[in-house]
Amino acid sequence: MATAKFYGTGRRKKSIARVYLVPGTGNITINKRDIDDYFGLETLKVVVRQPLVATETADKFDVLVNVHGGGFTGQAGAVRHGIARALLQADAEYRPVLKKEGYLTRDPRMKERKKYGLKAARRAPQFSKR
Repeated sequence: MATAKFYGTGRRKKSIARVYLVPGTGNITINKRDIDDYFGLETLKVVVRQPLVATETADKFDVLVNVHGGGFTGQAGAVRHGIARALLQADAEYRPVLKKEGYLTRDPRMKERKKYGLKAARRAPQFSKR
């Protein structure tokens, strides 16, 4: 177990995150940038760290992430999902904790498709009697 590398794929909305966990000191790198540089909002940083905090492994692994698609919130959710899946690869005993908190569940909510006759998914053209 010299170069143990645990992998997990996380998805949310249009975002896809490829997450690698490497034994280390707790550094989180997203798209070759530090988490503080990548995510401006403190809440997004908290969201990303949730699975590590729940399993008490925040200072045991370095997290390397490649994420693309969607916006910042979707990307943070995708990273969280990927970290949770990678933690399962590292140790299957984390499953009850992660499952209870809901970090293993893929968020199925997606953008609703546009319908014909409408301007958007539900937005109808403005109505006028005359």
